[in-house]
This record gives sequence, C-alpha cells and structure tokens, in this order.
Amino acid sequence: MKSTQIRLAARPEGEPKDSDFDFATVDLPELDSGQVLLRVLYLSLDPYMRGRMSSAKSYAAPVELGDVMVGATVCEVIESRADSLAPGDVVLSYSGWQSHAVASARHVRKLDPESAPISTALGVLGMPGFTAYGGLLEIGRPQPGETVVVAAATGPVGSAVGQIARIKGARAVGIAGGPDKCRALLDEFGFDAAVDHRAPDFAERLAEAVPDGIDVYFENVGGKVAEAVTPLLNRFARIPVCGLVAQYNATELPEGPDRLPGFMRQILTLSLTVRGFIQDEFIPTRQADFLRDMSGWIRGGSVRYREDVVAGLENAPEAFRAMLAGRNFGKALIRVGD
Repeated sequence: MKSTQIRLAARPEGEPKDSDFDFATVDLPELDSGQVLLRVLYLSLDPYMRGRMSSAKSYAAPVELGDVMVGATVCEVIESRADSLAPGDVVLSYSGWQSHAVASARHVRKLDPESAPISTALGVLGMPGFTAYGGLLEIGRPQPGETVVVAAATGPVGSAVGQIARIKGARAVGIAGGPDKCRALLDEFGFDAAVDHRAPDFAERLAEAVPDGIDVYFENVGGKVAEAVTPLLNRFARIPVCGLVAQYNATELPEGPDRLPGFMRQILTLSLTVRGFIQDEFIPTRQADFLRDMSGWIRGGSVRYREDVVAGLENAPEAFRAMLAGRNFGKALIRVGD
C-alpha cells in the first residue's frame, strides 16, 4: 500500500508558504501483530500546528524537517492484525497529513458512526470541544449572571465556549471577524452579543456590549483583541489562555509601548487569574464528563457546531493558511477520502 504524504520541508518565516511543504508518495510497511492499516477520511487543521512547524521550545516537540505534518484524523480500517479492530471500523487516530497510515491498535480509538457524524470526533466531540469544556469550566468557572467574552468565537473552540457559558447561566459575548460571523453568533450559536473586531470602533463596541464588565475572558487570539478586553476586566476576572493565533505568524515584536507592566499591575490590583493550559492536562478528570455532557447538549440542541470542509489532501496547505488568517468558518477539516 502506498501513502501520499505532506511533509515539512522548511521552517516558515511568517505565513507558511507552499515551499515549506513537500509532497511524497511512499510504500507503507507490512503490518506487524497488533497493527492496523488505515485509510484517512478526515484530517483536522488546528492552530497548534503552526507552533509545531517552528523549532522554538514549546509544550511539544517540533516536527522535524522531512517528517509528515502532525494532525488528528478520522480513518477507516482497511486491514487489521489486531483482535480489537476489523476492516470497516472507523477510528480516531493521529496519522497526520497523509492518505494512508500504519498504526498500533492501542493508539487509536474506535468510533460509533451511528452515534454522531464521524467528523465531530475532530471538532465539537474531539479536541477543540474538550479544549472549550475543560478550559472554561476548570479555569473560567462561569457563574450565573456573569459575563463571558470569547475571542475567535465562531471557531470550534470559541463557539463551544459561548454555548457552554450560556448553559451555565452566564452571558456570552463573542468576538469575530466580519458581519456574517457576528450574525451567526447571534442567530446560530445563541450568543447574547457579538462584536466585529474588524470594525474601526471595535473597542467602543466591545465596551457597549459588556456594560457590567468582563468576568471571564477566554483567550484564543491575543493582539488588538486582548488590548481592547483588558481595560474592561472586573475584579477577580479569570482568563483561560488557550491560544494566541494573532501572533503565530509574527516575525518581530509588536509596535508600540511595552504593555506588560500595565497588565501585571491589573493582575495585582484586580486579583486576576491568568492561566495558560493545554487541553490534555484535563483528560484524567474531565474527559468522561465532557463526552457525556457534550453528547447530550448536541442531542438536545443546546450546542450547535459548524464545519468548514475542504476536499483533497493537496489543498491542506492553503486551507491551513486560511484557517490561521481566520478565513474559514467553523472547524477546519480536509476530506481526504470518501
């Protein structure tokens, strides 16, 4: 069996270019006992992948030059030497940017296509949904009547954050780019207010949307969005720091004065809680609750989701750039196989 792979060819400077990726077709090895041969159906595109393309020290090792780009996948088992899986089974794996892969059966999780669309294992019922659930409930701890603000609010993490906040009795305010996304926050995802960060008077509009201040700010973006949020934080506000996508392609420090001293003073004088997190730290204590709660919320209609699916593995680099720039609308997925 051959696999078409997209590998990291060079470490990007700024936005990843086509030349930073390399396409190859390779022969896959014969299966050993306990292994399965997988055909990739869906590939997830996520902001963390940009960090893995860099050699800078981070919470996970970088992708080495010449290696297949990392990524979660939903796959079909087409050959098995494991008692627990049979051809035709659908599994969640970490096969990366390729069309086929060999994996240990211990490293995949069987999915039930009858319980939910299989693509949701990469979105609302997968890592992004769990990121929203764990980060908001473990760090944000929204209380009834409080105001929760979330950046990148139409993304798979942000949209789930706002809807979970509403379920917990809080007021949800979403920040997104463009009138269509803001309209979807209100009409589709049930947010209480939506603010367009591209508007020239964005900071003023945000202040109007949070007359009682901000109790929880779920940080996905950084940059000018964070600058507009910080003056509006209430005493004892909580800030789960999930991502800083506005800075991932940056090649130099932002212009202007150093704002860190002012923010540190806010942390002190307002007794703020600021905590970065990686979703897997909550798996031991929260994953079972997440799967139960989120599945029920989806079935009951209190959580909705949207997917942005691009067909063809060859289109992954362009779709990845679009996702980093916020040009997608919903969970970014590549449909690799039918």
